[in-house]
Amino acid sequence: MSSLTAPSLIPASPLSSPLSGQADGASDAAAGRDLASARRVLRMEADALTALADGLDGAFVRALDRLAGIAGRVVVSGMGKSGHVARKIAATLASTGTPAFFVHPGEASHGDLGMIARQDAVIALSNSGETHELSDIVAYTRRFDIPLIGITRRAGSSLAEQSDVALVLPPAPEACPLGLAPTTSSTMMLALGDALAVALLERRGFTAADFKQFHPGGQLGRALLKVTDVMHKGDDMPLCALDTPLSTVIFEMTAKRLGCVGVVDAAGALAGVITDGDLRRHLTPELWAERADSIMSPRPKTIRPKALVEEALREMNAKQITSLFVVEADRPLGVVHIHDCLRAGAA
Repeated sequence: MSSLTAPSLIPASPLSSPLSGQADGASDAAAGRDLASARRVLRMEADALTALADGLDGAFVRALDRLAGIAGRVVVSGMGKSGHVARKIAATLASTGTPAFFVHPGEASHGDLGMIARQDAVIALSNSGETHELSDIVAYTRRFDIPLIGITRRAGSSLAEQSDVALVLPPAPEACPLGLAPTTSSTMMLALGDALAVALLERRGFTAADFKQFHPGGQLGRALLKVTDVMHKGDDMPLCALDTPLSTVIFEMTAKRLGCVGVVDAAGALAGVITDGDLRRHLTPELWAERADSIMSPRPKTIRPKALVEEALREMNAKQITSLFVVEADRPLGVVHIHDCLRAGAA
């Protein structure tokens, strides 16, 4: 009697399907449409940013003058997508030397207006310029003569008319195919906020050192560390005089545990350095009777106090050494070891 074979429950592989070629073609067509859509959005927004840059005029400078001239902080506000952009603008201003914070317009109407002081300035964002929730903030600035910078797409809007300086975005279609979702307009607002923050930064002469004060954490903070932030100084710095017996030098090197000792002259200037390698190379029965200046390496490699930790690490790797004395006007201020740089995250 012949046996019956059960039908397979495993679906056929798409690779073996007679329709697989059509599926791949449809997938390729869908991917092409997706990429075309994305490129259209990016090009539309890029064109809008170009128009924004080309259209900047004296109003931008007047806005900078207002923001740079206040004794207080910059308060940024907006509703909806404009509110999200306003939060980012406030954060960028604060991190680049212009004290700033975000106030939600709805919360402002219920007590947070008290966060805005008379020495502050306000940047209000509204695509239409008719955002009802901003009305109390606008009225508050007018009542107490607080500078108001408006960012909007409509020159004749209520926000533009009430602002001390109105920054009007150029006409540009939204990238949304429905023309409804804030896309191009919010991108222009965001970029204009960056332009204000960076222009204020440059006007104030804000430096990388200043920037580090506001970014102590993360890779950025580590990258901006100076050697003075990690060096050993004061009693932790291994030093000896030119005529110090090598027996004392060894005790100093052992106690400070940095593998080196700086040798200073009578004026306190760094004259040389002795490393544990120098001691090994000169290891003889007579070594104990020698002085520091007899085996020191003159003109040691040094680094300036304002150098970044990454520069110190690069210098030590290039010279194949493990320590650098931090020197100013020939006098040692401290010593930085390669392990200090690595612990600081400079690698």
